[in-house]
Amino acid sequence: MSGPGVGFEYPSEEVTWLKRDALLFANSIGCKADELHFLYELHPDFAVFPTYVTILPFKLTNPDVIDFYASRSKTPIPGVPNFDSQRVVDGERKIEFLKQLPTSSEGKKFEIRSKVLGVYDKGKASVLETETTIVDKDTEEVYSRAIGSAFFVGQGGWGGPKGPSAVNYPPPQGKKPDAISIDQTGQETAHLYRLNGDYNPLHATPEPGQKMGFGGTIIHGLYSWNATAHAVLRELGGSDPKHLREFQARFASPVRPGDRLTTEMWKIGEADNDGFQEVRFITKNQDGKVVLSNGRAVVKVVSKSGSKL
Repeated sequence: MSGPGVGFEYPSEEVTWLKRDALLFANSIGCKADELHFLYELHPDFAVFPTYVTILPFKLTNPDVIDFYASRSKTPIPGVPNFDSQRVVDGERKIEFLKQLPTSSEGKKFEIRSKVLGVYDKGKASVLETETTIVDKDTEEVYSRAIGSAFFVGQGGWGGPKGPSAVNYPPPQGKKPDAISIDQTGQETAHLYRLNGDYNPLHATPEPGQKMGFGGTIIHGLYSWNATAHAVLRELGGSDPKHLREFQARFASPVRPGDRLTTEMWKIGEADNDGFQEVRFITKNQDGKVVLSNGRAVVKVVSKSGSKL
């Protein structure tokens, strides 16, 4: 598909992480004491939670707090307006997990490679769709591939293409969920999650959210996305990082500090020869409002004890 900006490649960026970063991430998305392989560095099966890859484009190599807005000022895309990074929210995110990350980047050279898949004019907003891979620079091995869309609020109307219709993965109608998980957020949930490297002020102080029409502070969309990935893997995949092959969801509405999030999950179809099966899910707040829609994962479904279901 052709269009403004399509195929444009951003400069590659180095990424690094330590075992401490993996531990912090697991804690921030709700991993439990019976999942010590995510929470304890001396556990014989210590592993990075698979969706940690979502934080690396924010963290890069930075060991400390950064100026989020300055860090988001990327290379301009030819033929596309220069959008304001202070008024952007996540639209949808899908990740394919191709190879498990080591617990630390030490001894290897990893980099992020991103390219534009499309830039769309939705009238009241513009959507930037990108593909991002995490790659071992020396071996060219690809560890994960992410497709993401960013909504630039109030920045449409420049005459760009409308973009293709989205593919939807609705939950089955009239079928009881195969698993349910509840996540009670707190007033400090976003303050903990942001320490992973996503320092957007929108999630720390009310003023940016008031300017964007959210009424105040909202929790990172990727917190909800990652916490739901944890719920799916814990409830259906036996908390084994090797049991998550794909995960995706659409950010349907903001999550506010103190919201109670309920995720309902359904197994779809039959497992493949390797035991992986499609799972669909939806996450709602305490008022029944959907916060994550279009939820789909490919999981090796087992019991919590590790046996296949």
